[in-house]
Amino acid sequence: MAVTKAFFGETRDGKAVDCYTITNKNGMSAEVITFGAILKNLYVPDKKGKAEDIVLGYDELWKYFKNGSFFGATVGPIANRIKGGTYKVDGKKVQLPVNDNDNNLHSDFDIGFHKRIWTAEAGKNSVTFSVTKKDKEMGHPGNMKVSVTYTLTDKNELKIDYCATTDKKTVINMTNHSYFNLGGISRADVEDTVLTIHASKVTAVDKELIPTGELMDVKGTPLDFTKPKKIGKDLHKKEFKPIKIAKGFDHNFVVDGYNGRKKLIAEASDAKSGRRMQVYSDLPGVQFYSGNCIGKNIGKGGFENHPFKGFCLETQYFPDAINHENFKQPVFGPEEEYKTTTVYQFSW
Repeated sequence: MAVTKAFFGETRDGKAVDCYTITNKNGMSAEVITFGAILKNLYVPDKKGKAEDIVLGYDELWKYFKNGSFFGATVGPIANRIKGGTYKVDGKKVQLPVNDNDNNLHSDFDIGFHKRIWTAEAGKNSVTFSVTKKDKEMGHPGNMKVSVTYTLTDKNELKIDYCATTDKKTVINMTNHSYFNLGGISRADVEDTVLTIHASKVTAVDKELIPTGELMDVKGTPLDFTKPKKIGKDLHKKEFKPIKIAKGFDHNFVVDGYNGRKKLIAEASDAKSGRRMQVYSDLPGVQFYSGNCIGKNIGKGGFENHPFKGFCLETQYFPDAINHENFKQPVFGPEEEYKTTTVYQFSW
């Protein structure tokens, strides 16, 4: 196991950005930068032993200054959507930026956690990134201390541990927004990727992808991934309203048997490369996004990023959960810290 550090570039105001590389004994390596605690590269061998990068992103720092697709980003304090950009905690109204139609998406596009410089501390096979947020920044209550630790094990696990403390009650619902292509970043799309999600329900949504509060059975619908299925099989079935609205898959799946403990929630595989990924989480939901709205641009290695080039499995509390009493509430404060773990484990 080894961790190395290298200079990656400077922000517009001259702040240095470093890249930390974690390697294991099996030929895997993960590269994470202090800008946004972004997973920039993830090299995984294929069945012939050739390691390739399997996450979308950029070779140049300046391209992450916009990063409209949130490639590899640590998103917070709140990932996903909040209806009207508002919620109440202890009867007090909180107003977030309205940046997605009339709603809030991913907290703040300009000063969210994915656009901040994090401090970093390297361990034996891990790096812990830390950042702070002042009370009422982005509208969120509470002075907050946040850490995200990336660990790469010899079991080929990329483990992401989140921890946050705050001095006021507030909503915290972070995630990692990496886009995976198990065939490698040179592969045109992920439609042949076989996916299983251990979820028999999704949160039903309105025309702006805001949860209605109802849970919808996936059985017999294009959203049914309870058995292995290629992503492309039902991806373009626009006669099915939830797919038409989202322009593909962009839905929160309700983890079967959720009990607050880490468990296997999803599996993906690519037959040509032989790569397989298992996702473990202790959270009640996972947003499966098929990259429907990735803007066309040049990504790593000179390969084009475009719709359906990568897919996300974003572990999370349900979107807009704070506005639905029947959803598990992601409210934390001085008496309860936010703590959660997601693991992406690979084989080939």
